Amino acid sequence: QVQLVESGGGLVQAGGSLRLSCATSGRTFSSYGMGWFRQAPGKEREFVAVTNRSGSRTNYANSVKGRFTISRDNAKNTVYLQMNALTPEDTAVYYCTAGVSGLANDYWGQGTQVTVSS
Repeated sequence: QVQLVESGGGLVQAGGSLRLSCATSGRTFSSYGMGWFRQAPGKEREFVAVTNRSGSRTNYANSVKGRFTISRDNAKNTVYLQMNALTPEDTAVYYCTAGVSGLANDYWGQGTQVTVSS
């Protein structure tokens, strides 16, 4: 079992930046791909970004490509999501995930709220 704890969410103005962090428990962090998903009010949960076990490969949703960057520090058992040029459409609860599947979403954190004001 993998426990995931997100932090770094908050309120930011449009055009601003936030960095989300996700700390994991256990000694198997480097065995999992890591990802981020989000769910906006009234909408379905959607994929945001994913990285492989070493962090050498990443993939992004088209809506965030060029603005968001996923990275990981295997020494700190932590994955990050740097979010730049935020828009109100990025407002959502952001979830950290871990897994062995392509989208790395076998395990989920509790989520952190990101609100972007116009």
